[in-house]
Amino acid sequence: MQTQFFPSRTMARYMAKMFLIRSLAVLAALVIVLQALDLLGESDKILGVAGNDNGDLWRYVSMRTPQIAARFLPFSVLLGTLITMVTLNQNSEVVSMKASGLSAHQVLAPLILASLGVAVVSFTFNERIVSRATATLNRWQKVEYARIPMDSRTQSDIWVRDGTNLINAGSVEGRGPATRLSDVTIYDRSGGELSSIVRGKSAKPAGTGWALTEATRFDVARGVTDKLGTVTIGVGVRPDQFTLASVDPDGLSFMKLWDAIGDLEAAGRPTQSLRASLWHKISGPLSTVLMPLLAAVAAFGVARSGKLFVRAVIGMGLGFAYFVADNFGLAMGGLGAYPPLLAAWGPFFLFLLIGEFVLVKTEE
Repeated sequence: MQTQFFPSRTMARYMAKMFLIRSLAVLAALVIVLQALDLLGESDKILGVAGNDNGDLWRYVSMRTPQIAARFLPFSVLLGTLITMVTLNQNSEVVSMKASGLSAHQVLAPLILASLGVAVVSFTFNERIVSRATATLNRWQKVEYARIPMDSRTQSDIWVRDGTNLINAGSVEGRGPATRLSDVTIYDRSGGELSSIVRGKSAKPAGTGWALTEATRFDVARGVTDKLGTVTIGVGVRPDQFTLASVDPDGLSFMKLWDAIGDLEAAGRPTQSLRASLWHKISGPLSTVLMPLLAAVAAFGVARSGKLFVRAVIGMGLGFAYFVADNFGLAMGGLGAYPPLLAAWGPFFLFLLIGEFVLVKTEE
């Protein structure tokens, strides 16, 4: 029996290349089809806004495509592995490898190493591109594809309670003393009824409150609007109440989400669901490493036995079972039913053990 992890570099390159080409081909096909279907459903909404044109459709595609690619990359790796394994089995190449003294793990080693490289690329892609595209697209969809500054660092439509009053900021930029609010509206309520509405162009921290510029006040009882100029509002309202009012884990990179969780904990807010999403930013891309192991059931066994299709279906079933368990764990983590580490890593290690068990049982 061969004792080296990669007994043949030529064979390792051959298998890794076959695996990567098929996985990328499946991913490209999925992205093209799903993006086309998604665009058909959203194009009417985008073009229905006055001033939007075909350029806005391409802008939507540029922000939506990274999301689709990141979401379906593990599926593509699963299908790419199955296609590779079935092809090798049908051509009796797996039998030749086994006859030369290779173990099942040595046969799978090139695919696992290649999938680890895919996981690193996926994590980097998510951090640098997908998180920014998601944050910007979410802001655009909140205003129903109207014109907004395309800046992922800006939050939109933030609501904060100030006693019995409500403060709405059309957009929020910066952090701490550098926080800036735009398109501000304060709903002044007294005795459970709306008494007045104060609007202003922008606001920034000033002492214990906020300096609101170009303010106007509409008195509900009198039906009269008064110009106030620059006034102080929201005394006692902290900047982090605006910047942390809506933390979207999908729209933040790993380090930015880590910082946001620290800020929330300092403000005494719950962070368990966000921690599950934080660790899933690592376990999610690493799921590509599981796919060769789960799909390996299609590689071993004699092709002419007539059970190759059944083995491929079993491999696909194991892969999709992992995705169901992963989404379920993340949902339970979001609800606080599972600890964050268990929600993010539990399905990964569970199916790692299942894959190893199935591999050992079906190798011969």
